[in-house]
Amino acid sequence: MRSTRRRVTIVVALLATSLIAASSAEAVASAQQGAANDPTAIEGEFLGPSEPVRTLERSGATTPTGTVQPRINPLAGGPNSGKRGTWNRESVPPDPLASGSQSAGSRTPAPGLVFDGTANPFACSGCSPPDTVGDVGPNHYVQAVNATKIAIYDKSGNLLTPAFDLGTLFSTSPCTSNAGDPNVTYDPIADRWVLSQFAVPTHLCFAVSQTANPLGSYYLYQFDVGAFPDYFKVGAWPSGYYVSSNEASYTAYVFDRVNMLAGNAATAQKFLGESNFMLPADVDGSNPPGLNEGGLFYTFKDSAFHGGANDRIELFRLNPDFGTPANSTFGLVDSFPIAPFTYTVCGFFNFNCIPQSGTAQTVDTVSEWPMQRFPYREFSDHQALVGNFTVGGGSATPGAAIRWFELRNTGSGWTLFQEGTHDPGGGLNRFMGSIAIDSGGDIALGYSASSATSFPSIRYATRTPGDPPGTLGAEQVMQAGGGSQTGSNRWGDYSAMSVDPVTECDFWYTNEYYSASSATSWKTAIGTFLDPSCLPDTTIDSGPTGVIRDNTPTFTFSSDKAGSTFECRIDSDPFAGCSGPGDSDTTAALPDGPHTFAVRASDAASNLDPSPATRAFTVDTKVEGSASAKGKQKQKGKKIVVKAKVKAGEDLEAKASGKVKLGKKSYKLKPAAKSVSSGKQKNLKLKPKKSKDAKKIAKALKQGKKAKAKLTVKLTDEAGNKKTTKLSVKLKR
Repeated sequence: MRSTRRRVTIVVALLATSLIAASSAEAVASAQQGAANDPTAIEGEFLGPSEPVRTLERSGATTPTGTVQPRINPLAGGPNSGKRGTWNRESVPPDPLASGSQSAGSRTPAPGLVFDGTANPFACSGCSPPDTVGDVGPNHYVQAVNATKIAIYDKSGNLLTPAFDLGTLFSTSPCTSNAGDPNVTYDPIADRWVLSQFAVPTHLCFAVSQTANPLGSYYLYQFDVGAFPDYFKVGAWPSGYYVSSNEASYTAYVFDRVNMLAGNAATAQKFLGESNFMLPADVDGSNPPGLNEGGLFYTFKDSAFHGGANDRIELFRLNPDFGTPANSTFGLVDSFPIAPFTYTVCGFFNFNCIPQSGTAQTVDTVSEWPMQRFPYREFSDHQALVGNFTVGGGSATPGAAIRWFELRNTGSGWTLFQEGTHDPGGGLNRFMGSIAIDSGGDIALGYSASSATSFPSIRYATRTPGDPPGTLGAEQVMQAGGGSQTGSNRWGDYSAMSVDPVTECDFWYTNEYYSASSATSWKTAIGTFLDPSCLPDTTIDSGPTGVIRDNTPTFTFSSDKAGSTFECRIDSDPFAGCSGPGDSDTTAALPDGPHTFAVRASDAASNLDPSPATRAFTVDTKVEGSASAKGKQKQKGKKIVVKAKVKAGEDLEAKASGKVKLGKKSYKLKPAAKSVSSGKQKNLKLKPKKSKDAKKIAKALKQGKKAKAKLTVKLTDEAGNKKTTKLSVKLKR
């Protein structure tokens, strides 16, 4: 179909000094502080709605072969192409955090569902790298690879429609060209999908889904940004879609999200001049920041390469004003000194770096720049941002490891909460990372792992909030490699870790691998895993145990997840909403006997505690037992003994007391007591308290007088139930 065109506007703001042209660390440091707030408008186009994805014809292999659009060295025109002493270093110090990178007591969960995504040669005939990326929504997983194939799956891994070229949604050039560098962004705030790629010569192309269903139609946008937007990345934020790219300098954009979601003409703003590539923050979870909060970006800096006093993480904010673009601002929020690191594994823009098994071909780590994503999540008591980048100084050869970090804001500004360098050893280089944080505060880091004796594999590691700061658990293999890439040094250029917006606990990860060695016949895998600590944990705080007399007991309980609701059950009944006020439950009247009360929490995302809390108890409202005595009992000689028999249906304590009536006189009997086990019977023997009374009773019986014993037998069970039996016994010789 032909698309309707509308004009849109992009605003560009230039830093006072070009950092790429800066020849000294001092120039770099001074230039990054000031931005000229004098934007220039650039025209673009809104192209109208697309044809629904579900009706598109199946795509064939995209024609590009060999390496796709090369990753551009922004310092290529500077002295020594920007190497600045990073190539051919004689030695690299061990990363200071690597030795303590693993938590001995932490276990990374095993993968759940793992399935293959799009692969070559279908993807792009034989291009490399794949630029593997994807995101998960309420009902779908959407993956993109070069150049540019989109595949839409259900959450069971079933492909719902044939994979298609993103360019087929567009009817006009340059966005029809499928040039690559795809991005897939699920916007949890609006429940929409954003698919994007760049286009030659200087364009960014966006497709914004009209509904939550990625199989439907998209609003199409084409922006001429005035420079080739290499390696651009996208983050969803309430106040805009924020984008970074590698141009003549490192660049930050904001696009008018509100109008792009509505299918209206949209504007954008652009800021140039940072000294390292930035990543935009990308919202995860159901608690986004405020609509008027500007978007965040981060980068990392090496003091030797970029200037400054410390190795550091820098956090920026872009505050847009789409009504008056001149009011928009972009600047440094804060700088966080971090442990020293080795900048780049094999040298700035040295693509020949990581060895693979069975080939002399080495591959790129993209260790110059932050690796996507930069996820933002809001918790009840803090905000969190997590990121990662590849560093040198690991234990393998040449020593690629992954520095990761968490920033937190508890209300008084952002601080560095923790950092670590993931290098669990085994002779493997780890690179091409992607990181995310779930609603329980668990962090997952996925990556590629390779060495001269190991094919590249897809691996990941996780941590829980209770693990020692800066550590990850032992890694898991999501997809073992079966071969190496023999025809290109381009690997990655990125991978993607995301969190299911429904459960807010399930991690989804996609990356590339080879099932057999070949030039560029790469494959991709998509996998899921769940850290159980993200799920609610239920505790029974009060309620009976053991044997109880109350047949309508009350239990109270709690969860470690705020805002949880609860489901309860007795014995084998189905779980149902608990009946009591607050976090409590009072059972219906229960029959005597053993019972089990169970309760499970359901958190705000409806995740259920997989291991409900239980409490076993026994209801006992009556004594199971009896007391009896023979109506006539013979007495011998001068001894008087009156017997009562107790039969126990449960463990009982039996006590008997009484007296003997002889004419008008009464003689007290000495009480008798015994424990009687369930299923047993015992006799209680009562004798007169005084020996002289026994003689008197015996003498009277010998004289033929009548005597009668009146007994009281009390039975008490473990629950405290009592049963009293009155007995009458005639005594005779």
